[in-house]
Amino acid sequence: MQPWPPVPVPDLPGTGEALRLHDTAAGEVRPTAPGPTARMYVCGITPYDATHVGHAATYVAFDLVHRVWRDAGLDVHYVQNVTDVDDPLLERALRDGVDWRELADRETDLFREDMTSLRVLPPRDLVGAVESMPLIARAVESLRAIGSTYEVDGDVYFAVHSDPRFGGVAHLDDDTMAALSAERGGDPDRPGKKHPLDCLLWASARPGEPSWDPGSSLPPGRPGWHVECAAIALEHLGNGIDVQGGGNDLVFPHHEMSASEAHVLTGEWPFARHYVHAGMVGLDGKKMSKSRGNLVFVAALHHDPMAVRLALLAHHYRSSWGWTAQDLADAERRLGRWRDAVSRPAGPPGDVVLESLRRHLADDLDAPSALAVVDRWAADASSSGGRDGGAPALVSRAVDALLGVQL
Repeated sequence: MQPWPPVPVPDLPGTGEALRLHDTAAGEVRPTAPGPTARMYVCGITPYDATHVGHAATYVAFDLVHRVWRDAGLDVHYVQNVTDVDDPLLERALRDGVDWRELADRETDLFREDMTSLRVLPPRDLVGAVESMPLIARAVESLRAIGSTYEVDGDVYFAVHSDPRFGGVAHLDDDTMAALSAERGGDPDRPGKKHPLDCLLWASARPGEPSWDPGSSLPPGRPGWHVECAAIALEHLGNGIDVQGGGNDLVFPHHEMSASEAHVLTGEWPFARHYVHAGMVGLDGKKMSKSRGNLVFVAALHHDPMAVRLALLAHHYRSSWGWTAQDLADAERRLGRWRDAVSRPAGPPGDVVLESLRRHLADDLDAPSALAVVDRWAADASSSGGRDGGAPALVSRAVDALLGVQL
């Protein structure tokens, strides 16, 4: 699957700071410590509707991770999946009377367009579930060979407690995990399961639904969601990746389950050194979601994409917040002030801005503080001018390279 086009990143003098990020599993902000190549896997979309601002906030957050690592001199191997076959996609295609493959292709194209407009750096590998069927089936077969699976009416389940570290990502009690599993696509009450939290690895073919013949001892069918990400990440990045990322609604069950499957598949721990999660974006006091029908789509905003990006960056990535029209209005005014300031012939020293941006972003992606730095510089540039003729260009490059905002 083809990623969206590359986004140019201006060169900056010097080298950025080492990145510190909050790790959900540890419950604290810790330094990331990649080798020469930083490896990041971020869970992608299920393409049955266009990109809403909640999606955009998550991918902009991990775009900051990408940019800060690059600025620190690291090569970044970023992988993102696309779950281009799943129950919600099939349900939407049936409702709209379209072929599910056509729907998935159309919405994936729209997602690429939205990411391009927001200047999100593309992943090195954008990997669809459909193209990965042989890979995922091999992972399921390997788990069966290890003895960590069982069948219920022809469907293959993963026994989560075959991983002795199960529960180490979210740190939740069984009752909470069961409730979240039921809410987020699991089936804790299915008769025949050995434990309510055991998760689906491979669903045998159902009438009227797409299925694949893996050419093995598995029956024709399609995979569960969690093993899709485990298999793709292990194939493209290996074990012990630096960051596994997504929205905080993925902490459980998705990231917990995929981590346990990877631990059992490889016999190694951890699957990820950092589990990093973005907050949820709501509307009118409720979580923004397709099921509620309260989505604000990026493409439908009809505003400068850089203003949209600034509206997202005004909130710390780990916070949950509610989108309002005021967010966008404030961002447009901020964008105007910044563009006015960098268009001037001189300004206050720009190296101070660069140093401050690097410091704030390396501190668990503190984008709101980074934005405040540029606000102060722009206000000073507008009121007193300054004598540094190179400052406007340096600030413009720094804002582009580190915040992804083109002035």
